[in-house]
Order: sequence, then C-alpha cells, then structure tokens
Amino acid sequence: MASIEQPQPQQPRRRWLLGGGAAIAALASLGGWQALARRAPPRPTPPTIVLGDGVRGPAGMAWVPGGTFLMGSDHPLAQANERPAHPVRVKGFWMDTTHVTNDQFAEFVRHSGYVTTAERQPDWDTIRVQLPPGTPRPPDEVLVPGAMVFAGTSAPVRLDDPGQWWRYVPGADWRHPQGPGSSIEGRGDHPVVQVSHEDALAYARWAGKRLPTEAEWEFAARGGLEQATYAWGDEARPGGAMLANYWDARTRPFPVVSAQAGGAAGTLPVGSFPANGYGLHDMTGNAWQWVADWYRADEFARQARRTHGPLDNPPGPEQSFDPHEPGVPAGAPRRVIRGGSFLCNEDYCLSYRPSARRGSDPHSPMSHVGFRLVRDAD
Repeated sequence: MASIEQPQPQQPRRRWLLGGGAAIAALASLGGWQALARRAPPRPTPPTIVLGDGVRGPAGMAWVPGGTFLMGSDHPLAQANERPAHPVRVKGFWMDTTHVTNDQFAEFVRHSGYVTTAERQPDWDTIRVQLPPGTPRPPDEVLVPGAMVFAGTSAPVRLDDPGQWWRYVPGADWRHPQGPGSSIEGRGDHPVVQVSHEDALAYARWAGKRLPTEAEWEFAARGGLEQATYAWGDEARPGGAMLANYWDARTRPFPVVSAQAGGAAGTLPVGSFPANGYGLHDMTGNAWQWVADWYRADEFARQARRTHGPLDNPPGPEQSFDPHEPGVPAGAPRRVIRGGSFLCNEDYCLSYRPSARRGSDPHSPMSHVGFRLVRDAD
C-alpha cells in the first residue's frame, strides 16, 4: 500500500542552492550523490489495478489487495464519529468497480421476482422503533408503499431541519425514484437507489456476493492513499476539477432546486469520474452505499481502545447507538452508509470523503442511497 511521501532532507538541499557548481563537484567527490540517494525516501508506488474478466477474477470487479491502514481520520474536516484514526488490517477481496446499477437490479428482479421494501406496505413494528416512545400508530390508509425522496426547496433555508427538503412519497421505489411520475428509463447505467439494507442483502445472495464490512469499504475507497482527505488526494478540486458527483455549493445554495438555481440534483451514470488506485469508480459521491455493519457513533473510539495493534477487519458493533439523531431513540436500528451522495456539499454534510460515515434506518429506502458488493478471494 502506498504511503505518504516525506519531505526531502534539508541540509543537502541548501548546499545545492548556495554552492552551485562547487557543491556539485564536492558532492560527487565525496560520494554525496550516493548519500542523497540513501537519504531520499522512496516514492510511493501506485497500486497495480487488477480487473476481473470472468476467467481470472469475477467480471465487473476489481481486486483490492488488502493490507494494514489507518481507518478513520483526525483531519480538521473529520466529524467526531470518524475519530480517532486507528490501525486496521483487512485481507484481499474483490469489489464491484461501480455501484449496482438500475439495469443490474432489474435483471435480479426479473429472475427472482423480488419485491423491494418500498413496494410493500410499511411494517409498523419497524417504524415505531425509530420514533419517540408512545407515538400512536397511524391509520392504515397512511401506511402505504413508498419511500423518502429529496424534494429540495425553492429558496435558501436554515440547514438544521432536513424535513424541509425530504418527503415521504407514496409510490416512490427503485423504478420510480422520485415518485409515480418519475422513471429510470434511459438511466440504466445510474446507481440503483430507493433500496433498503434488506434489498441490498437480497441482491447479494442472488449474485453470490456480500456487502463489504465498514473496514473493507474504507480501505478500498482510499485506493492506496494513506489518510488522504479525498479518494483522489488532499486537494478538493485539483486544477479546478470536480472528481466526484456532489452538490457544487459554489454555483447554487443547498438545498435549492428551483429552475433559477439550476434544477434538481441527482445521480450520474456510474464511472463518470476516474477510478481510484484500485480501479474503483465513484467510491465517494453519486449515492451513499450500504455496508454490513451496525452503526455506532462512537465505534471508532471503541475500536481504538481495544488494541495497541491493528484490528483484523473488525465486524462492527452488535447493535446500534446514535444519540445525535433528533427525535430518534439512541438505540434505534441503524446500518452504516458510506461515501456520501450527490447531495453532499461544503455547506452541509461534506461526506464525499473516505472516512465519512453515517447511520441510516435499514428499512427506509431513500433517493440517494445505493450499494456495491464484494466477493472473497477463492
């Protein structure tokens, strides 16, 4: 795995600048070139990208070689749930090079007849655990199939109430991500969204794969760049370019989606941006990705306290804990989502970073959450 290149030693550098040709001659006569070569740290070697072709490795997947890395972050942008950075070790595995797409999910549904969570009548028992104790059961006519949809606002608003830009829309599902009037026609190569954690697991069983652990996901997302702020490096927009699909707050305020502000945000075709060092596209941005672990806001601190050496692919906590979600019991079920989405931006969320993490109701599909899968090495 590549490591961060260290600065060059300073003393020989000063000799070069102050001594000119005399310094060159002196270095040569005294074996200075050899000394410089010994002192200069090796340049990081980019990982070798290995893509499966269906014969040597599964088609549509890239080999993630495994290794030891620092999971989480102590960067100034890191949230409390990303801290502290701590050593973790994972074995090699195969990972989908992109999110699972609408076309791929449609094939699964055709072959299996599977009905997603959003297409079924909501189950009150899975809803009430996300609500304050004593919340009365709504009438049956309210409990209709549907999902959460990003609706946006027509003007700038305070960013402390997500209910201003999210709506539960009856009839919203993976075929109709924004509701009954929407469609995925012509969007077969976009990430499938409006899928619950349960839906992702069902697809994984059918495909002979599994969801990655949180540790596997972060190792893969880093692409060999140890502790880089973004999946592509430390600069947010190298050369002024956006290298992921996230909300550009420079051109329009979040969450405004009026025509004057540029229209609604949404997913882009998978692979719209360059792959990382392991050959994986869109590890951050575009759509959040379900992983296997239950979510605890303090899990990284708990892991760091458990050992002085690398943890071997920690499976995550046995149950959820998140005391920071307003109006939701701290122990309500939450699964980890990673990578951020087209809604993340510099003013709100900023989760298009490899260390960023959140918990989400595993039974609640949303219009900005999808998934990708992994497969163990043979």
